[in-house]
Amino acid sequence: MNKKISAFLLATIVLTAVPLTEAQQPGKIPTMGFMRGGSPTDPEVEAFRQGLRELGYVEGKNIIIDFRNTEGKTDRFAGVAAELVRLKVDVIVAAGGSAVVLAAKPATDTIPIVMTNPGDPVAIGVVASLARPGGNVTGLTSSSTELSGKLVELLKEAVPKLTRVAVLWSPAEPGNARNFKETEVAAQSLRLKLLSLGVRTPDELDNALQSSIKDRAGALIIIRSPAYTSTGERIVDFAAKNRLPTMFPEKFFVEAGGLMSYAPNIADNFRRAATYVDKILKGAKPADLPVERPMKFELVINLKTAKQIGLLIPQTVLYRADKVIK
Repeated sequence: MNKKISAFLLATIVLTAVPLTEAQQPGKIPTMGFMRGGSPTDPEVEAFRQGLRELGYVEGKNIIIDFRNTEGKTDRFAGVAAELVRLKVDVIVAAGGSAVVLAAKPATDTIPIVMTNPGDPVAIGVVASLARPGGNVTGLTSSSTELSGKLVELLKEAVPKLTRVAVLWSPAEPGNARNFKETEVAAQSLRLKLLSLGVRTPDELDNALQSSIKDRAGALIIIRSPAYTSTGERIVDFAAKNRLPTMFPEKFFVEAGGLMSYAPNIADNFRRAATYVDKILKGAKPADLPVERPMKFELVINLKTAKQIGLLIPQTVLYRADKVIK
């Protein structure tokens, strides 16, 4: 009897000792690869870090972030993605527009990828649908079905006598064609004549912009495309020189001297991206996490530029602005 009891006690000790020993061993800290065209100290990146902190993550303690900055060079994204895959990170954050997630997607079909603000992810082929992504990519998009119409509406309010508006867009950019069509419909509803300026390469930009003046456009709308990020300064300078009221797709154009922008709050998208990382690290599959559209938008107006081009923006529009640069 004593032998049986002793054997039972020994077996119990062995069985219970295994989980106790395992529990005492420090767990593996998850590593996240963060691909970004800009600096790790950008406000958007800080918003992402804030989102992580709100969820209880502390860098170096319960999560490691491997930041990879390409300094605005999109051709380096593919190499960065391949390196993160070789390092076997637990999740990749493709922080930026379409170019970064398009580079990350071919690099792996197993490591989860969280995108922050590409255009239409369905149009560029990285997810099957917003509701059911289907693969290893999910996150947020900067695409909104109501955005194009809002751009036209705000521009018309800012320039009440507007009758002709030129639209700069990229036929080569997936999703731009749909955005252009939505802009066209909105222009027709406001009885505005729309002039199409389709630009596939930066070399075509100057001729397209000159066409807007030749065809007597009273204002210009820029549809969001990575092709215009590198040429933004040229567009801002052209608009100022020709006193052409211009609606830009992102606020950094306005901060650089452009007239106005109405766009998703990208910092909010970055903050919300942290929730996707959290869910994935806790076992959720990207295929089961619906892609979210932007929830916050911001109107930014450069009043100094308005005065320079001789435009008096109505107070009703200024009151609606989230930020006015004076």
